[in-house]
Amino acid sequence: MATNSHPYHVRVGVAVLIRNSEGKFVFGKRKGSHGAGTWQFPGGHLEMGESFFACAERETLEETGLKVIAEKVFAVTNDVFDQETKHYITVFVTCRRVNENDQPEVLEPEKCESWNWIGWNQIRQWCEHHDDEVTPEWAQNKCFLPIRDLVKENPHI
Repeated sequence: MATNSHPYHVRVGVAVLIRNSEGKFVFGKRKGSHGAGTWQFPGGHLEMGESFFACAERETLEETGLKVIAEKVFAVTNDVFDQETKHYITVFVTCRRVNENDQPEVLEPEKCESWNWIGWNQIRQWCEHHDDEVTPEWAQNKCFLPIRDLVKENPHI
């Protein structure tokens, strides 16, 4: 329990897993907020009174322009960002695109560098090598803490 006088609160984040016909996921590199420079699924904060599914659909449209239909809560992680005194519960929601031909666009360039289709094996490898600085590839491809926690609990999707 925190003993300083700052009122810290646990927040709820929703992360969206959108898979294409090749089995790859929409994955983007964060910028401008905590976790800048790390890779993450589309998503954001749950708003007061909002369902997980409504949040997943809203955040995906706002960030990527993709219209999706939320289908299932896939996983939940408990993510404590020690250095930043931030604590999140992250709800991972699987969604499907309304139009399978639509591609993600960067609609919030202050928050995301790019959206890419990345396979689960690649995501898992990036998470497993998160702390490696041996090669430029590993240094460039670090995953946001909720993704690393998701991979620990679900190594095979």
